[in-house]
Amino acid sequence: MQPKSVTGLNVFSGTLRILPDIGRILKGLYHLATAKPDKYQSLGRMFEIRASQHPDQCFLRYEDKQYSYQQFNQWSNRIAHYLDDTGIKSGDVVALMMENRPETLACVLAITKLGAIVSMINTTQRDEVLLHSLTTVTPQSVIIGEECIQAYNDVSSQINKAANFNQFYMADNTSNPAPQDFIDIASACKHASSDNLASTQSIQMKQTAYYIFTSGTTGLPKASILTHFRWIKAMGAFGLSAFRIRKDDVFYVCLPLYHNNALTVSWGSIVGAGATMVLARKFSASRFWDDCRHYGVTAFCYIGELCRYLLNQPAKENDRNHSVRVMGGNGLRPDIWMKFKHRFNVPQIMELYGASECNIAFVNSLNLDMTAGYCPMSFEVIEYDIEQDTPVLNSDGFMIPVTKGETGLLIAEVTERSPYEGYTNTQANRSKVLNNVFKAGDKYFNSGDLVQKQGYKHVAFIDRLGDTFRWKGENVATTEVEEVANQFPQIEHSVVYGVQIPNTDGRAGMAAITLSTPIEQFDTKTFTEHVKNKLPNYAVPIFIRIRPQQEITGTFKYKKGTLKADGFDYETFNEPVFVLLPGNTHYQKIDSHLNQKIKQGIFQF
Repeated sequence: MQPKSVTGLNVFSGTLRILPDIGRILKGLYHLATAKPDKYQSLGRMFEIRASQHPDQCFLRYEDKQYSYQQFNQWSNRIAHYLDDTGIKSGDVVALMMENRPETLACVLAITKLGAIVSMINTTQRDEVLLHSLTTVTPQSVIIGEECIQAYNDVSSQINKAANFNQFYMADNTSNPAPQDFIDIASACKHASSDNLASTQSIQMKQTAYYIFTSGTTGLPKASILTHFRWIKAMGAFGLSAFRIRKDDVFYVCLPLYHNNALTVSWGSIVGAGATMVLARKFSASRFWDDCRHYGVTAFCYIGELCRYLLNQPAKENDRNHSVRVMGGNGLRPDIWMKFKHRFNVPQIMELYGASECNIAFVNSLNLDMTAGYCPMSFEVIEYDIEQDTPVLNSDGFMIPVTKGETGLLIAEVTERSPYEGYTNTQANRSKVLNNVFKAGDKYFNSGDLVQKQGYKHVAFIDRLGDTFRWKGENVATTEVEEVANQFPQIEHSVVYGVQIPNTDGRAGMAAITLSTPIEQFDTKTFTEHVKNKLPNYAVPIFIRIRPQQEITGTFKYKKGTLKADGFDYETFNEPVFVLLPGNTHYQKIDSHLNQKIKQGIFQF
């Protein structure tokens, strides 16, 4: 199922539906309008305001623990005062590596209250990747959870530590003492002051609050800069205007806190309304709806694959028995959008589009189906040559906007109101900014994403530039092929990408699939008919790789880079591969003899 253009009738009916929430929407728009980079405001100050307004309101529930806004604010203040005494000051970087638990949020809040920067380390990282993340932004100190000590110790000797470098330890609901060369931060800050810090008042919105690392699907992770300005804008745009979170809402957070959807979108939405957060240690597809029922959850934030995992769970009679009224996030694919909405009876799906480094965002505030929503800021969708990997230019050397209904590269104008904060890596920043786009001197952020221009300033996500590939002179959008493959009853997940074949131009489609049945029962003939009926000839995958499960990053993204590098040669990765040879009616399993013939370029694909 493909996204459709947005009509005036869609916009009008959607506007009528949101009129009862106009007060909350206007409040969100007020925060957006008054958010200015030089203003003295921060996420720490916003939390202090909520704690003073609603001191006894429940802020956080975690397992059998509960914290009010006042209790949590005082806890973070004790940590902040202690870190201040150790010499942490505004602009310093503190690396934080802990799984989802109250201590993680308390430390983030404490560090940002000092004007310091939290480097949010992905807790699934190990070895070279972890060392890269720990050194790319040069932290002055680290806070390591007990559950991550071993991973940290494996690389800590390779970190270039300054003379005043401190290693703090946070126990994980145990009484285990801090390891050698670590300071037990919980014990150390126990008697510190719980008063608000004067330093929090002097933080400007333009200051960096934390670093969020990219998932590293195609290389080492990059640290994207998240300012207090971005956090407060997200609070207004997403939490108040789009999700319309209320004080009595219970917001479920099961995404890792080192993910932007958890730390910015979810946390900002909760604090903006003075609502309650339910924090899960980790996402569990089998436990998700039970948690929602147990805690009375009314809202949650997703990424697309999380929704697919939930949909792949066996159907239950109580699937619709919950209190969730709104879900918001990004990456919900058109092929499962309506299935998810109807099966689980979620009335509002607030899809959004953005990225940690992106300077604009789209929000489906009108609750339309299969759209990333609307953006009031200056953006455009331009023609892009996939084969040459460059924007198409007109005779004057400027870029060309696509028309409504067409697909192109999303770009966003860089202005004072929509600054590009980017990465800590200046070389990576240069590749993300386009100059002289429509006139001399203008600048646009290159999203790297292909989107459909739906009209009325709405877009629908289509594919990543690096994922779309050329075959038979045509552009193949991997998301389109994945949606078709996932419709086949025997397939749980599919990941589509392009691979090179000797003596051919472009890249041939390959789908790594996870089956819901034993491989012996995989009906290759019916599957071949399915993809041929649903896809144009050039988009039908040439290769099918069978995987017991897909490899994902800590932020639930598929590791396509590894799959692309593996190619079709099954002898290098020891997983079954099927091929659709020229003229054949169905896929056949590749053996050693056939593999060699393909590698020799004998077949004319």
